Amino acid sequence: MDYGHDLTFGAFLTPDNRDPQGPVRLAQESEAAGLDLVTFQDHPYQPAFLDTWTLMSWVAASTERVTVSGNVLNVPLRPPAVLARAAASLDLLSGGRFALGIGAGGFWDAIAAMGGDRLTPGESVTALGEAIEIIRGIWDAGERAVLKVDGAHHRVAGAKRGPAPAHDIPIWVGAYKPRLQRLIARRADGWLPSLSYLRDGDLKTGNTIIDEAAGEAGRDPARIRRLLNIAGRISAVSDGPLHGPADQWAEELAALALDDGIGTFILASDDPEDLRTFGEEIAPAVREAVARERGTSGTLPAAARRERAVLARRRDGIDYERVPASLASRAVEPGDAAFGSLRHNYLRAGSPGLILRPANPGQIVDGLAYARTQDVPLGIRSGRHGISGRSTNDGGIVLDLGALDTVEVVDPATRRVRLGAGARWGQVARALAPRGWAISSGDYGGVGVGGLATTGGIGLLGRAYGLTVDHVVAAEVVTADGRILRASPEENPDLFWGLRGAGGNLGVVTWVEVEAMELGDVVFSQLTLDASDTSGLLQRWGSAVEAAPRELTSFLILGGARAGQPATAHLMSVYAGSDTDAAVRELERLAEAGPVLDHRGYLMPYAGVIQEGDAPYTGGGSPSVRSGLVTRLDAETADAYAALARSGASYFTQIRATGGAAHDLPPDATAYPHRHQNFLLSAMGAAQPALDTAWDALVAPHTDGLYLSLDTDTRPERLHDAFAANLDRLRRVKRAYDPANVFNGNFPIPPADH
Repeated sequence: MDYGHDLTFGAFLTPDNRDPQGPVRLAQESEAAGLDLVTFQDHPYQPAFLDTWTLMSWVAASTERVTVSGNVLNVPLRPPAVLARAAASLDLLSGGRFALGIGAGGFWDAIAAMGGDRLTPGESVTALGEAIEIIRGIWDAGERAVLKVDGAHHRVAGAKRGPAPAHDIPIWVGAYKPRLQRLIARRADGWLPSLSYLRDGDLKTGNTIIDEAAGEAGRDPARIRRLLNIAGRISAVSDGPLHGPADQWAEELAALALDDGIGTFILASDDPEDLRTFGEEIAPAVREAVARERGTSGTLPAAARRERAVLARRRDGIDYERVPASLASRAVEPGDAAFGSLRHNYLRAGSPGLILRPANPGQIVDGLAYARTQDVPLGIRSGRHGISGRSTNDGGIVLDLGALDTVEVVDPATRRVRLGAGARWGQVARALAPRGWAISSGDYGGVGVGGLATTGGIGLLGRAYGLTVDHVVAAEVVTADGRILRASPEENPDLFWGLRGAGGNLGVVTWVEVEAMELGDVVFSQLTLDASDTSGLLQRWGSAVEAAPRELTSFLILGGARAGQPATAHLMSVYAGSDTDAAVRELERLAEAGPVLDHRGYLMPYAGVIQEGDAPYTGGGSPSVRSGLVTRLDAETADAYAALARSGASYFTQIRATGGAAHDLPPDATAYPHRHQNFLLSAMGAAQPALDTAWDALVAPHTDGLYLSLDTDTRPERLHDAFAANLDRLRRVKRAYDPANVFNGNFPIPPADH
């Protein structure tokens, strides 16, 4: 039985501690030989061995590509909740290069000697099932409820979930008996026996048990990988199975793949030459032979198959059978293991019917062409942080660009950097910091490049740098009709103009090229002021910001009064330079806006301010948001905004200083037109009608334009507020590149009539 798994090959190494670096060197040689996987025995009671978990961590840090795993980890001596956090941590640190191979235990005298409970075979299977439930529950960081498992052998009573691993960690179980094989069929992702412990027919029998139990559980048996530890001798002369030359090994392993469904072969050897031959000669030959046979038989790849439980959750309006082949293996549907971690945005709950995850522009073309034939909404997602939340939906299709996350220098002389649309700004800041460069990019490192770099970018370096869009010098765009275009001042200049302010309306941006600024350390200040006199504080702070040099940018958040405590204003400010004396002078002027309650200042790289953050997103309550731009925080405007903060319609109010370098361009230089205002006002509330009523009555009369990235009011007049005199031109650009209004999920601009 061939399950269609992509073939992978690994090493099964002894964690001998006589030469502690010996297993590490073998792991590195395995990677150099092209192997995919490095595994280690786990016998915590064996003093001649290194601790396997410590060794795996060291190996993960000493390699770049291979996946590491225990083969198999001894669960009776590794508490499952702790094991789950350790596994997720190693997966995050290694960039998704960890697999969890576990076993129920076997050497019970040694386990008991180390303090573990002695279990019967039946009890050990029950205990392993409880352990898997706990491990998966800890990894499910998207679930808000605490984890409770009251097992006979393993218990957690309200454990907090998380962290989520970097990828969907597979759980492989070493097993030889039917009860454990049936557990694998219900709860695990792979069966991992050793060939030397199997008798003739055991592979077929085990596969049959797993397949039948998987079917009863509503799972496609092909979703369970079949792995096999193998041993033998690679030699010039044949002397029985797996004892002979490389071509004999290749023939025998290909038969195991095609007849017994083995998708992963793991060679038990500490001989560097055997590992090299296995990776460089045998593995390629097996892959070639199996691919040739599958091409004739038409075997469906395992990744393209869906379990019955997933099929039952498919949504109306989506033809799942016609998902493009280029996207099928990474597509995520409701019921898939990865769905829970991908369905929501930072502040928006969602339940899309299909999430497509393209890895290159060609796959985006395929995904768009497919999505246009489906009768459901379409969302385009870069970082999942957009306040409006339109990059998720209910029952529709989402094109998730997270795989397009590269950061590369194009021209050091001009500090020109190409950023993938799926990269996060914290990642960008970290990559640029060693060069002494920076790009102003909002106030949070978890925001995606694609959304912010095509809408505006009012950030903590904004008065020194300007808007992010002001420094975009080129972009690659997939248009609604499937063209892949480069946009720049010389190529498709009308598209280039429109992308810088209304990019989500015109196509799927795959990358942008941005010119960074030279910047070493910055002074970052967190200042808390008594805001009892809220209006007066806003006026004084606003005046200080306007009078400050461009190096200073400040954001202000109002906090409501609590019992026995005054209302507060929290200032986040960045002085774009390392001149601490100059920075302190400007920060002292800000501090004069109100009585100081707390102040902390730091000299640090900008990457320390815009830190990477990508916690699992759980929807965040789906708030309503309004925004407006003003030139001055005069008495009338400050009074109105203070009244809004007291009204109860908003639970979060923020003012961002803009201006400075953002004023250096004329209003028609980019689609974003607001080039004279100094402050962006925003408010977040629980209900759109209540917030709209309060905002329209109190704040809107004082505003001059809005910022769409911080607004959820979808009334048509908001487009005029957002784009002002540029709207008519934008409608003509929209007609040229998206006349059918395919990109209509996020403040859609209607194409011009003619």
